[in-house]
Amino acid sequence: MRAHFIAIGGAGMSVIAELMLAQGTEVSGSDQADSPVLQRLAALGATVHVGHDAEHVHGADVVVVSTAIRPDNPEVLAARELGIEVIHRSEALARAAREQDFVAVAGAHGKTTTSAMLALALADLGADPSYAIGAQLRGRGSGGHLGEGGTFVAEADESDGSFLAYHPRVAVVTNIEPDHLDHYGTEEAVHQAFADFAARIVPGGLLVACTDDPGAAALARRVAAQGVRVLGYGAAPVEGLSQVRIEAVELGAEGSSAVLVDAGSDEPPTTLALVVPGEHNLRNATAAWCAGRELGAPPEALARALGTFTGTARRFEDRGSAGGVRVVDDYAHHPTEVAALLATARRVAGSGRVLVLFQPHLFSRTEAFAEAFAGALTAADAVVLTAIYPAREEPRAEVTSALIADRLPGAQYLPDHQQAAHAVADLAAPGDLVLTVGAGDVTALGPVILARLTTGGQEQR
Repeated sequence: MRAHFIAIGGAGMSVIAELMLAQGTEVSGSDQADSPVLQRLAALGATVHVGHDAEHVHGADVVVVSTAIRPDNPEVLAARELGIEVIHRSEALARAAREQDFVAVAGAHGKTTTSAMLALALADLGADPSYAIGAQLRGRGSGGHLGEGGTFVAEADESDGSFLAYHPRVAVVTNIEPDHLDHYGTEEAVHQAFADFAARIVPGGLLVACTDDPGAAALARRVAAQGVRVLGYGAAPVEGLSQVRIEAVELGAEGSSAVLVDAGSDEPPTTLALVVPGEHNLRNATAAWCAGRELGAPPEALARALGTFTGTARRFEDRGSAGGVRVVDDYAHHPTEVAALLATARRVAGSGRVLVLFQPHLFSRTEAFAEAFAGALTAADAVVLTAIYPAREEPRAEVTSALIADRLPGAQYLPDHQQAAHAVADLAAPGDLVLTVGAGDVTALGPVILARLTTGGQEQR
């Protein structure tokens, strides 16, 4: 079979393409621009094209798309005209998983890190799971792997409802918050989608849910009342649910630790010591520990394996230092994520200042959460905002990053990326931590900031 991927260079699409290549499927794909991801896929045996053209789909048995692909894309139009099956990438991933025990990690925040933690810990323990994660794993070069084991770990994307394509043995829900309202419309619809996701757990399967998060805790109670097995995890005790409690939390600049206590078991407490900072990462690792234990991993060995996790691309990823200033890149693109990032950054920076270059993601999200973004960004010492990353949305003249900047005293709004990068670099002094933050092309500005720092931009203040 030949599968053709439209926008094959995307984080989610490229992982599935790589899995299909490993399974022996002939793979082709196209994207708007060349990239290291396209070059990697070509080296693995895929036929890749730069630019979209109807001719690219000829001979394909199935065409794989994401929600971002418009119906009038020439390759989509050609596929439908030729009678070629067009499927969403979530369906392609479900097919790639085949008959393995499926672990789906969902949530408004933390699903990338949690799924990566679980996949790599199981790999370290010799289970050789397959996995599909929407970010490169540090030291692995990819977020996808076809293993020989019987487990498939996947990051389950709720943004467009596509996580309803899966039938997990273990479903993890890290949190539930109103987001992607351009798709769902209402907060109630978001919660219902997660309830529908939990309803797809196979008979005898398990829901692992964070009881510190109100949305996930409400889901846990709702699902438990329906007779589905539920395991909560969190710092605060809960009644009526099985729970792993997170106790004796210690947060440091370069790591974090806690003691995990299974309130319904006679097992001794397990110490979890991570080399990644942040309370949110302790919760992510606890979720992975709960899921891995359900899959049969020994608790203590699993905790030790989680302790070696060093992160994924664009999750507090160090980009380098210049002039005594450290530059870190992070994917945070929701107010809750920005707040968690800045809490961690403050501990890492110590006595230094935390400076942020923030690029909002989506016009709809910026409009809906402008006040919340401004509130989260007040934790920084200085903020520069640049133009919104539109992704799949059409520009809206009345919605710009100024909606946030106007609510944040002292913030600068510079639509031009280069000017914004230079501005935040010019604010920095030795000992400061500069963050490039957002889900768009702000990730490319770390080197620009470092170059400005290296060439003496600081002296221009």
